[in-house]
Amino acid sequence: MDAQMPGVFYRRPSPEANPFIEPGSVVRPGQTLGLIEVMKTFNEVKADRVCRVSKILLDDGDEVDVGQTMFEVDEP
Repeated sequence: MDAQMPGVFYRRPSPEANPFIEPGSVVRPGQTLGLIEVMKTFNEVKADRVCRVSKILLDDGDEVDVGQTMFEVDEP
């Protein structure tokens, strides 16, 4: 799954919270996978289909560009 906007990526809603997903998670359409912060506005990254997240390619605070792959996914 690729980024739709540039910004700063976060795997969790706050520093003390658990990540939205972990590698191996099966996600459903509309489920939040992470956040991208752009100018102090947080935009949810949502799943567009049922899939298994095999790898998360970014950590909290990593910069992300448009089109950059954030998650590797496969069929559940």
